[in-house]
Amino acid sequence: MAKTLRFFDILFAASGLLFGLPILLLLALIGYWDTGSPLFLQKRVGYRGRPFVLIKFRTMKLDTAWVASHLADASSITRFGLFLRRTKLDELPQLWNVLTGDMSLVGPRPCLFSQHELIQERSKRNVYNARPGITGLAQLNNIDMSTPELLAEMDQRMLAEMAVPTYFRYLFLTVLGKGSGDRVSQ
Repeated sequence: MAKTLRFFDILFAASGLLFGLPILLLLALIGYWDTGSPLFLQKRVGYRGRPFVLIKFRTMKLDTAWVASHLADASSITRFGLFLRRTKLDELPQLWNVLTGDMSLVGPRPCLFSQHELIQERSKRNVYNARPGITGLAQLNNIDMSTPELLAEMDQRMLAEMAVPTYFRYLFLTVLGKGSGDRVSQ
């Protein structure tokens, strides 16, 4: 099954990058005007606990501390960044991470190496035996990294139930707008 899901990851990520290129370029241009640096690159915990560089569109000011989203201040988000987060367009560059094999379209959201409690909870549940994903069961149920044990339990459940129909259901629900990104403190 893993090879089948990887095939769909490559197919959808390549198609998304190819057909979405004009949108990606437009968003990058607007992002350049917004912050001067449209892409956000950050080291995250990946498959088997190995580091990888996550690529997203920047949604926060350049001087924002590198902390988990739920620990960041809402005033750090730019107006354009708010639009990107609401529409989930900030995630589009992660299609490159999917194409290169660092991520899957569906899987546990990758965390920072500083999120020790979440890393410990996920390690206990073998969550790192799967590639991290852009969307997943926790995101669709609005569970973010502020509740590490609950998130790790939800990730474990998702991976145990993962099958081709489940993969497509999570993608379909995400495209329809169900769930939200990581919350930012108010």
